[in-house]
Amino acid sequence: MMDAPGSAAGVAVPSKETAVFTSPFPDVEIPDVSIYDDLFAGLTRDDSARVALIDPASGAETTYGALKAQIDAFAGALAAHGVGTETVLGLLCPNVPAFATVFHGVLRAGATVTTINSLYTAGEIEKQLRDAGASWVITVSLLLPQAQQAADAVGIPTERLIVLDGAEGHPGLRGLLGEGRAAPEVSFDPATHVAVLPYSSGTTGIPKGVMLSHRNLVANVAQCRININLTSADRVLAVLPFFHIYGMTVLLNLALKQRATLVTMPRFDLVQFLTNIQTYRCTYLFIAPPIAVALAKHPIVDEFDISTVHTVFSGAAPLDGETADIAGRRINARVMQGYGMSELSPVSHAMPYTRDDVPVSSVGTILPNIVCKLVDTETGEEITAIEEDGRTRPGELWVKGPNVMLGYLNKPEATAETLDAEGFLHTGDVAVYHEGGYFSIVDRVKELIKYKGYQIAPAELEALLLGHPRIMDAAVIGVLDDDRQEIPKAFIVAAPDSALTAEEVTAFVADNVAPHKKIRRVEFIDAIPKSTSGKILRKDLRAREQAD
Repeated sequence: MMDAPGSAAGVAVPSKETAVFTSPFPDVEIPDVSIYDDLFAGLTRDDSARVALIDPASGAETTYGALKAQIDAFAGALAAHGVGTETVLGLLCPNVPAFATVFHGVLRAGATVTTINSLYTAGEIEKQLRDAGASWVITVSLLLPQAQQAADAVGIPTERLIVLDGAEGHPGLRGLLGEGRAAPEVSFDPATHVAVLPYSSGTTGIPKGVMLSHRNLVANVAQCRININLTSADRVLAVLPFFHIYGMTVLLNLALKQRATLVTMPRFDLVQFLTNIQTYRCTYLFIAPPIAVALAKHPIVDEFDISTVHTVFSGAAPLDGETADIAGRRINARVMQGYGMSELSPVSHAMPYTRDDVPVSSVGTILPNIVCKLVDTETGEEITAIEEDGRTRPGELWVKGPNVMLGYLNKPEATAETLDAEGFLHTGDVAVYHEGGYFSIVDRVKELIKYKGYQIAPAELEALLLGHPRIMDAAVIGVLDDDRQEIPKAFIVAAPDSALTAEEVTAFVADNVAPHKKIRRVEFIDAIPKSTSGKILRKDLRAREQAD
């Protein structure tokens, strides 16, 4: 397994000699410790008494001291049942306080956790468990049917399927904590030991396991602290899923590091979202663009007192500046934006809270300990020159720093395509650099679709569609809906005289994938445009869409 790239030094101003862009902030220290030690080893008596988590469903509060004790006890129980540094556990769980206990308990035990989308079907769960090499599954009773089916398919026995809130025949969280075992002594290299395996589509293709080390997670928390003004006085509404790398690092880990309070939400519901803000006096919101649209436009927002909110931070997909401005003015809060991807643990850019001159339409400045390149997608030339309009011409964004992944699990070729010999990760996103020191994302090289912050690989949907007996050929691209949010659209070549309908196509896909992967629009065409090598020409389909 390769080592994570170290932090990179560089000059403060981009030039043709260096061809790199550096952060406006000095490098920060990245402790050489596990993520558990980084977050909990320094817990003081005062910190221990602070509230770490609130469960709106019950009103129950968990202090930092209680959370640490639960994490240690869960780690001890896992170790006693054979979990060690070579073990991979699948975690299929919505945002509930117990997520923090078991997620960090697995890491404290020295094992690896692969977080699974709570909306996945049994088949999708099975694929991830099998690919990750998971030998345990942790879930909740609500998701047990699909978890059980997937576990059975990959050969995970009942005694290794933990149901946190209890289910007959399965170990539960209360019982495991009740064993009263001390956390184990474990030894590993934080720089190379895989802590988490989220799944990402990268720049294209089928989802792959992203190997993130303890150092990757520790580094990104340290880097984010510089641009994101989260403090122990904040109450954070945790609606973005912890299983997604954005929620994992920026909500869960960063909030815990800063000793803030997390108010958990298992799923998004606008009324409940607003109710929780009002009831628990939340101050900081981490959201995806669809929530910003609701804050900007939905009339029900005016019926709630959410005046305690001072900052809204949007990520996971691009947020247009106009929507951000409207939302910010409406709720009298500062709206900020950042950029990242799973392979970056995930944040590489964020609007700095110390500056008011960085427009919300941008993704902000480079975080500390990171250097970037902009590379012409046609010529490979490295771009540094500022044009007359005060910015560079567009180029693919390359990122290097201690938050860059180790690689894709068991995918050396895909790793080599994304992570070069110098340690630069090729993001697949096209950006421009502004003379004010900030970046904007302007286009995409990669084929990935971002629907409500979730990644969708066109190739995965196309493979599914081609399995339909009345579909001869298919292609999928992202198009914009009426709210300017990206949705999947399928172009279908139907079998002759099949009388296939768009409704049948959408229903077929919906029966086989998680809800966010559903096809939202269908168009029947005579032939899918392809190159001489047989590759789908998505640019031709996008041009067709724009012409319509």
